Amino acid sequence: MTMDGGRPRWPSEKLTALRLGRRLVAEAPGGGPGRRAFVDIRPVMAESDSDARRQGWTRSDRDRTFRLEHWDYDAGQLDGFDHDIGSVLVRATTVAGEARLVEALEAWSLRPEQFLHPWQTDDPR
Repeated sequence: MTMDGGRPRWPSEKLTALRLGRRLVAEAPGGGPGRRAFVDIRPVMAESDSDARRQGWTRSDRDRTFRLEHWDYDAGQLDGFDHDIGSVLVRATTVAGEARLVEALEAWSLRPEQFLHPWQTDDPR
């Protein structure tokens, strides 16, 4: 990670993933014993993304809108199909652009380098 004016910057491979519309996940502290929590960043797909997909390519966008969601789960439910039983949406927000995304992460006490591809985490979604 490098700093840009004192602000954290994304590792290049993760920034590329976000620009291409890929979801990223970070584990966060759970709400108590037997709980696990995850924050995910989902790029909001636009009509131009659907057009690109129909043509067989993926569109990169520096000005995407992002949906952030912080979910808290019953740790015992993560391995099955019923991971949503006892889950709690702690908070959610939608931001426009990469700069606002970093600001939202800072407000939630998260850093870009904490985020991984979903398959590198235990996030059930």
